[in-house]
Order: sequence, then structure tokens, then C-alpha cells
Amino acid sequence: MIESLTGDAGVRESLEQLRPSGDAVEALARVSWSVLTEPGDGVAGALIEELGASDALRLALGAGNAAGPEVSSRALADGRARWKTRADARSVVDALRGARDVGARLLIPGDAHWPTSLDDLGVHAPAVLWVRGDPRLLSAAPRVAIVGARAASAYGEMLAGDFAGELAAGGAVVVSGGAYGIDGAGHRAALVVGGKTVAFLAGGVDRAYPQGHQQLLRRIVETGAVVSEVPCGTAPTKWRFLSRNRLIAAVSDATVVVEAGWRSGSLNTAGHAAALGRPLGAVPGPVTSASSAGCHRLLREYDARCVTTTAEIRELWGDGPPGTSPGRGTDPDQSRVLDAMSSRDARAAAELSRRSGLAPERVNALLGLLELEGAVRRVEGGWQRARVSERRG
Repeated sequence: MIESLTGDAGVRESLEQLRPSGDAVEALARVSWSVLTEPGDGVAGALIEELGASDALRLALGAGNAAGPEVSSRALADGRARWKTRADARSVVDALRGARDVGARLLIPGDAHWPTSLDDLGVHAPAVLWVRGDPRLLSAAPRVAIVGARAASAYGEMLAGDFAGELAAGGAVVVSGGAYGIDGAGHRAALVVGGKTVAFLAGGVDRAYPQGHQQLLRRIVETGAVVSEVPCGTAPTKWRFLSRNRLIAAVSDATVVVEAGWRSGSLNTAGHAAALGRPLGAVPGPVTSASSAGCHRLLREYDARCVTTTAEIRELWGDGPPGTSPGRGTDPDQSRVLDAMSSRDARAAAELSRRSGLAPERVNALLGLLELEGAVRRVEGGWQRARVSERRG
């Protein structure tokens, strides 16, 4: 399939408009994978990781079982059964033309503005990103996700707007999902103050969803970015919304849930942030409010930080007042150790090594430095992250 596509003059022309430089064969292979697979397909991701996008595609659509140690013959056979139903060169051509028609850009890993934080998703990382707007915002820092309930209360929308507006005015990129409620309030507030905002969609970037946010998404394209991992023409589905949430969590330096019910989809985003070791904040609400039950659940079960001000949100990624977050933003290894810690539960150095991915000797050395700075404390059973009120100025 790749060979026939690279020989097509129309395909080459579309690709040059979407991505003026770079390896055309690699880009076409990755576009093909975005057509063949549903978001987060781990078997496809493992093949691409092992063989490269082009060789993985040839194996997926050809014969043989030499998939490598990470993909069993059974997994490859199951994958082929899924992928071959979409193995149509015309669909790849349509994806490229659809993106070209709406002025989208194509990003693949290794490009200048590819958000390398997505690589933390491993085999579940996206093969490509389709971007309308400014792709530079995906690698700008800091990026903070403001998410929450679609059926938000006036209280929730007010707080989301206040937080997003102040953060955007201070230079942060506000990331969300373009939905009604908290997402929309965050996007609008960032635009009002002249800040930057990025919306990740569950469908193609050519499809405004929800329909009521057509104008909002158009405004985001003008000064921010609208992003998706699925090709133009793809409809949003429940599964794609859930998969989209992992991108919001992975691309952001911190995730803040402003308001969420007990089973809100925002908890899915929060779960991804927690699994990736990203700082997670939750805004408390009235204990009698069903709209805040999910936030209270995050505070209790996910070790989320309670945030009530913009300054407290900035502390999540180490941009608070002097002395509020020692070591964050200077040594990335210190940040990894702090992200692996809890302010409530003691964790042994060995557990911190496992969670942070650092060698035990390195973790022990960093813990000593962080203890001197007042960022952590030694307690019975291991180590805890110090609360803000306990840290030295």
C-alpha cells in the first residue's frame, strides 16, 4: 500500500502541504496506521515501536508471523483481522485531502513541535496528530488541563473560567476537550484574555463537536489549536472520547478537575494523569453537591491535590511562590521523584524507584537533597511529600 501511495502525485502534493519537510514514507505509513486502527491500539503501537511504521505496516497487511517478542502470533492475527477491514488506499488519500481542505497540519514523532510527553503513553501513543491552528502550542510550556462535567453548575463554570483566564493570562496554555460545561468555560476564558488554548477532539478536526461549539472551535483554531489523532471525517464515539482523554492527560504538565459527578468522564482523564505520574488537582465543592462528588472521590482515592486558587494550581507543576515547590522545574529527576510521592501515604524508596523509573541509588540521593530543601519528609514506613504549609521558605 505504501509503494502505491508514494507513487501518487496527488498524495505527494497533499503531504507536502500538510508537512512540508521530513520523511514522506514514514509519514504516509503513520497516516495509514491512523486510518487502520482505533486510538490507543496497543498491538499496532508495539509493532511500530519494534519495526518502525513502514515495516510494521507491511507485516500487518502481509504474511508471516515474525512480529517480535512484544507481539505474539495470536495478537498479530487478531490485529490483522481488525485492520484489514480498513486497509484501503483510498481512505488514506481521503484522510490527506480532508486535512488539506481544512488547512490542517500533520505531526508525527520526531517533528519539531511533536509533544514528546505523549511518548510516555508507550505503545498506546498516537501514530500521528492532525492539527488545525498553531502546532507550536503542543510543545509550549506550561500546559495545564482544565476539565470537568458537561452538565456543570454555575459555580463550576465560574471557577473554571476564573482559573483558566488567570492561568492563560500568565502564559500557560489551557488544554481541554472542547465539550460543553467546564471544558467550554475554560476555553472561552483563555480566549477572552488573549491567551492560548488547545482543544483535543474525539473526532476529526474537520468536524465541530458538539455542534453548539462550532463558533468556539473556530475561534480556537484562529489563535490556538484544535487537535485529533483520528483522520478527518471520523465521527466521535464514546470509545474515542475515552481514548482522547489519555492525550489530554499526557500532553499536560498538570490536570485540574474543576467539577465532576461520581461517574464523570473527567475521572477517566484524571485516572490517566495519575497513571502517568502527572500532577493532579481537584477543586472541592459542597459535600451535598452531586456535581462535586467526583472531585471529592479524586481527593480521597487518587491522591489528588486540593486546589482552590490559581496559585495552588501553579504549584502543581512547580510554578508557585518561592519555597512552595522546591526542586520542581530545575532537576527533572527531582520532579520524577516528587511525582512518585504522596503527601498522605508513606512510600518506601524502593517503591519510589519503581514509580519514577530511576535507579535506587539515584532515588536515595535525591531524597536526601529534597529533605534538606523541605520538599519531603522521612516518616515511619518510608517517605512523604511535604505539604505546602510545612515547607521552608
